[in-house]
Amino acid sequence: MEPRAEKGQEGDSGRITAQLLKAKTGEFALESILLLRLPGLGISDLGCLGECTSLEWLDLSGNAISQLGPLAALKSLTVLNLSANRICSLEPLGACESLQSLNVAGNLVGSLQQLQCLAGLRRLESLRLHDPRARLSNPVCATAAYRGALRDLLPGLKAVDGERLSGCGSELYQLCRDLDSSLEQGSGGAGSSEPPGTALPWLEEGYWEPRPPRRSSILEEAYRQFSDVLRECRELSERADDTISQAEKALSIRGDPSSYVF
Repeated sequence: MEPRAEKGQEGDSGRITAQLLKAKTGEFALESILLLRLPGLGISDLGCLGECTSLEWLDLSGNAISQLGPLAALKSLTVLNLSANRICSLEPLGACESLQSLNVAGNLVGSLQQLQCLAGLRRLESLRLHDPRARLSNPVCATAAYRGALRDLLPGLKAVDGERLSGCGSELYQLCRDLDSSLEQGSGGAGSSEPPGTALPWLEEGYWEPRPPRRSSILEEAYRQFSDVLRECRELSERADDTISQAEKALSIRGDPSSYVF
């Protein structure tokens, strides 16, 4: 009952407490927590989170966090999700020397200068500032060239906003972007009856409609021979019926069964 009361208190105050962390993870010591998920709890104060010194994976998405001070103590943290919060400054994250993946989409990061603090993170490979599927972004993303600037600022990055910049798969992302651009330009070219951006079908209209069956001369001859045989069978059947009828009449005239010949 005590952890439940503390959880309700956390919902009122928005502060992370030791009781809340133990109730969520089942661990008796904060130093033993390796993975922690606290999304959508209305958290605004990270409280004692800095005491989870062994933490490697942390999800704080969908809260009301604006200050990241306690995270500076998490030297083992490798994956961090801070999407959909109220964060302006990422300065404390500069001390998270093991950080490899960072998601801060849906916050208030307004300039590349605010990302300068991440330049010392040699292991950082993935950074997300914009998430179109979840409709999350940052003011800095309004500048079309921000991804290119991130390459210069953080040369170790392999992926930005979920797209590969280098390594396996990066050529495919570039190819898809080039293909999209070509299709957009082609659809709006001279002589095109379709408005720009309208996708044209790859196959002609009626391609999948069934064609009338085509009969070869061999097939026609087979049908003809089959019809002839069928007609002959009918004629033989009629003759057989006549013969049987005549035989029945002839037998019915004789009253002596011993005279029947088989």
